[in-house]
Amino acid sequence: MTPRNAMIFGASGLIGRHLILALAAAGAEVTAAVRTAASGARVERWLREHGLTRSIRTTIVDFDAPEIVPGGAAAFAAITEIHNCAGSFRFGMTAAEARDANVGIVEQLIDFAAGLPQLQRVVHISGYRVGGQDPAAVPWSDAQRAKTYRELGAYEASKVESDAIFQALAAERGVPWTIVNPATVIGDSATGETDQLVGLASTVEQLWAGSASALPADGGLFVPVLTVDYLAAFMAAAAVDPVAAGQAYWTLDDASPPLADMLTLVGRHLGAEVPRLRLPVSLIRRLPRWLTHADPETLTFMSTDRYPTRSAIELAERHGIAMPDIQVSLERWADHLAAHRFGAAPGGDRRFVDAGGVRTFELGTARSGCLILPGLPVNADTWAQVASQIGARAVDLPGLGLSGGRGIADWETWLPAVLGEEPVDLIGHSIGAGAAMTAAEQFPDRIRSLTLIAPFFLQVAVGPAMRLRPLVRTYLRHADAARLSRQLTGAEWNANALESSAQDLRRTSAGHVAQHLAHAGSTRWRAELREALARFAGPVRIITGSADPLAPDAVTQFASRPNVELISLPGAGHHPQLTHASELAGLLHK
Repeated sequence: MTPRNAMIFGASGLIGRHLILALAAAGAEVTAAVRTAASGARVERWLREHGLTRSIRTTIVDFDAPEIVPGGAAAFAAITEIHNCAGSFRFGMTAAEARDANVGIVEQLIDFAAGLPQLQRVVHISGYRVGGQDPAAVPWSDAQRAKTYRELGAYEASKVESDAIFQALAAERGVPWTIVNPATVIGDSATGETDQLVGLASTVEQLWAGSASALPADGGLFVPVLTVDYLAAFMAAAAVDPVAAGQAYWTLDDASPPLADMLTLVGRHLGAEVPRLRLPVSLIRRLPRWLTHADPETLTFMSTDRYPTRSAIELAERHGIAMPDIQVSLERWADHLAAHRFGAAPGGDRRFVDAGGVRTFELGTARSGCLILPGLPVNADTWAQVASQIGARAVDLPGLGLSGGRGIADWETWLPAVLGEEPVDLIGHSIGAGAAMTAAEQFPDRIRSLTLIAPFFLQVAVGPAMRLRPLVRTYLRHADAARLSRQLTGAEWNANALESSAQDLRRTSAGHVAQHLAHAGSTRWRAELREALARFAGPVRIITGSADPLAPDAVTQFASRPNVELISLPGAGHHPQLTHASELAGLLHK
């Protein structure tokens, strides 16, 4: 039996990367065809991060060159299967751009495949809305092409045309083929991981951001989804399944909820306000785009059509490929999108965890014994640099940032859950210092050390205006990042670092921030926290900026205590994580 030797075009994309994992797990040698050396390095790094210990081969592909890979087919004579994941999934392209990206690639790919002496299969990704085209209609007339591109939009029309051309050229050149027509591809079923942000993901982002004004009213609209790991496993199996030769398969989850139900499920899971207004798709098509926020090219996907999935189900069953639970997969996908702010925060270790029944956002080193509780009105993202430098994790408090919950009312059950069972080095900033002090009072055995940064209860109380919750809430909802930066740090230099905080305030958290600020002015609460600090016997560091000092009576009370160290950071104000991140990280390392 000839060893499997697979070549993947489009290897750097979401599907391509997961397909490499699936093929490697099946024992295949893999060659990843990528556009640049830098892209190849990113693929190899991603594979290592996802557990692949064996090496793969990479080659540069140039679809504009006479030979699309260096050396042509002769240099890849051992290849037994090709997987074509290349192309462009993007709305707004011109017809020429779309044809070059999706049709031209198919033509060159078949020319290359025809010269491979050991080739047994080419697996080509088409699409659930575009598959099943008639190869006998190739070549298209100019009139047919113009009509198709006008009616469907450039992206979908180019996929329709490439489906027909792939079949026609493969038959003409004697290239064995299998076509896979996947549904909308969402993240990995176990982690939700994805970097594909167009199509359905952009609609979810509108829900999350509160910019969606309506949902489609047509109850039977069917926009099916499929997890990327399932698709990768299916393609790896189809390439060597004898029955799959010359066949096209519609791979989708028939259990996908109707579109409006799916969006409602995902929106509620994210804690978003789901629009009550429902509009028929026929009306959405006629309304201006500025009102609906719907890309015209996406509307052609809104259909009640169903698809012939029986043969794909049978192939999956033959190879033991189980369809993941659709609701769980959707929720994990949505979590990943939100945790990474729909591409605005693509890197880093970011996740949602359940802490005492509260949906909690956490970044940094998972299960780290160093925990940061951020202050107001900012979020955990403002602590990402410090957390990375000291190997910590930072969490948004209940009701703040990306975390759900009611606010301080959740602390009783939330704090023990987020601390965990093992002792931690606990760092609290501003209102987070209050949460840290509450945790230390209730669970002293779980606190290895306590660091309070700009602890509000040891500083001069906020003015009366900060306790006017409606006024504060309104101000924060309308404050952009530049305004926040001026207010918090005295300059606009930190606006970029505060963009996500401004977004969170607009989206959900302004009311909770106003509630916390009002509570922070409570004389009784401030006194209780001071008394708790005086009782705490473990090691304590109190870090303040020189421009944001402790109240004189707090200095008098705690400066002489043997377990307390007072540290002033020169030039810093109330938010040293923004203005003096490296210096602060250096202090926290000690």
